[in-house]
Amino acid sequence: MRKLILMMSVSLDGYIEGPNAELDWHLVDDELHTHFNDELGSMGAFLSGRVTHELMADFWPTADRDPSSTPPMVEYARIWRDTPKIVYSRTLEEAGWNTTIVREVVPDEVRELKEQPGGDLALGGADLAATFLKHDLVDEYRLYLHPVIIGHGKPLFPPLESRIHVQLAETRVFGNGVVLLRYERP
Repeated sequence: MRKLILMMSVSLDGYIEGPNAELDWHLVDDELHTHFNDELGSMGAFLSGRVTHELMADFWPTADRDPSSTPPMVEYARIWRDTPKIVYSRTLEEAGWNTTIVREVVPDEVRELKEQPGGDLALGGADLAATFLKHDLVDEYRLYLHPVIIGHGKPLFPPLESRIHVQLAETRVFGNGVVLLRYERP
């Protein structure tokens, strides 16, 4: 069965974006981007909410034609275009780039998706992740801890009604100081 994997960059104090949705504190260099490409290139689909999808769709479809793009960015543009995407949105009317729009998170439908053949499923976006957490659908957490304290913004994890126990499966330190913490459900 495929795993549903939450992959997020997070500040040392637990935020995924600053108070004005800024991400300028992310330290994504070629080493980290190449790692992202290796991980995401094997995924069966990317699951995101509308906001995350629109941010991605504004840049990645043509990033490989931008002369300022690095080789890992060029590679990821292809990965993003080719990988099936599922966008959870009640308002989005259309979405190109190999994307299916789903109106709401139905836990049984997500479980059926996990049972289909293919690569694992990458989950992105804090709001959508909160819904998946509420329904106990996340199998693995890949948190990329950036060496910065931003003080306030959007937290990665919402308040939860019960604990979620996880086991450390891997750590990795990148040259720029980002640390991967990979946890699995027992």
